[in-house]
Amino acid sequence: MLAPVSGTGRAGQARAVVGGVLVAVAVVVLACAAGGALMRALGQPAVVGEIGVGILLGPSALGRAWPEGQAWLLPGDVLPRLGTLGDLGLILFMFLVGLELELGLLRGLGRTVLVVSQAGVWLPLACGGLLALGMYGTFAPEGVGRAEFVLFVAVALSVTAFPVLARILTEEGLHGSPVGALALACAAVVDVAAWSLLAVAVAVAGGGGALGGAGRAALAAVFVAVMWWGVRPLLARAARRRPPGRDDRAPGPVLVGLFGGTCLAAWATDGLGVHALFGAFVFGAVVPRGVEAVERAGERMREFAVPVLLPLFFVGSGLRTDVGTLSGSGWLWAGAILVVAVASKGGGATVGALLSGRDRREAVLLGALMNCRGVTELVVLNVGLGLGLIGVELFTALVLMALVTTGVTGPVVRVLRRRGEARPGATMGAEDLGRR
Repeated sequence: MLAPVSGTGRAGQARAVVGGVLVAVAVVVLACAAGGALMRALGQPAVVGEIGVGILLGPSALGRAWPEGQAWLLPGDVLPRLGTLGDLGLILFMFLVGLELELGLLRGLGRTVLVVSQAGVWLPLACGGLLALGMYGTFAPEGVGRAEFVLFVAVALSVTAFPVLARILTEEGLHGSPVGALALACAAVVDVAAWSLLAVAVAVAGGGGALGGAGRAALAAVFVAVMWWGVRPLLARAARRRPPGRDDRAPGPVLVGLFGGTCLAAWATDGLGVHALFGAFVFGAVVPRGVEAVERAGERMREFAVPVLLPLFFVGSGLRTDVGTLSGSGWLWAGAILVVAVASKGGGATVGALLSGRDRREAVLLGALMNCRGVTELVVLNVGLGLGLIGVELFTALVLMALVTTGVTGPVVRVLRRRGEARPGATMGAEDLGRR
């Protein structure tokens, strides 16, 4: 008698969870779409509105004003499903960023990429480490050592949001321009360095030491080599062998192949101890260009992943952000984090660009672009919170820093472009920077 009842009960619980997921997905997607549209109307990147909606749906706003409503909309048994969907959206978006990176625009810019990216990593890393030493007694969770705490906070301040930067460049009309390609290349190098350093922090926190982190970085380099010199030629050969007259307007099999390859590449780098986003981006970078079926499949993937799946990741981060945990001194530390993050990252990238021979206007523009943190910052922060390296209060302060630095990137870029175009004798806009 009990077995049927138990089975019926489990079936009812499963239906309730499915229903909860459907309602939560609908509300989150629609709310993020509205938030993104509002920010675009205000001249801000859409991602700022999406991150902001994620925070508003969390304990900082909805949970504080109407806790019963938040518990109904986002119950505990629904959150893991939303998190999985959000992670999938983030992985697909990272693949699309790699797919759209025009490597041909980087010819002759290798020195600039190297100098700007390294200056944009090591200066904020050093400044963030010094700041973390002062914050250790206040923000470090019990049992977390000084070395792993300082290293993690330093890495968090050195990040540049490669995927969000790509969206901002597109919205500002700089995607595909030399300065846009240069900024993306620098951000890509910065993120590889940041993920390698994050692997070191994770290894130290787990008892693996710096040697374990260095081993993971070496495995990541091997993965890149295999993808570039092994997988890339195979994909190019497969693209050349497409039967003549095949209808490239029906890219179903190509879409399935790209989706499967993205998931496998992400799984591989996740297994190596490097973030899954790295594998997705590398796979996108090695996929052949100039194939209509690939371009159409990528566009279809973007039309679904970006507006539907990616907002679920922002909400997951918003649920972990609680502005109410910041005390008076916490707000002062949050301000210090913002100042150090902006000055060290923007200053380091600007100085690096000047040292590599770029003029002042282009150097300042690159510094402003490199200050964007967005999604990549949220990924790093969620890793640190999940490992217990930071608490909710510091997580919240760092999320606010990521939101502000992402939000000001677009307006600052527009101001710099207007000033450059208004300069006496100026004949080119920011799109032409880097052609000289």
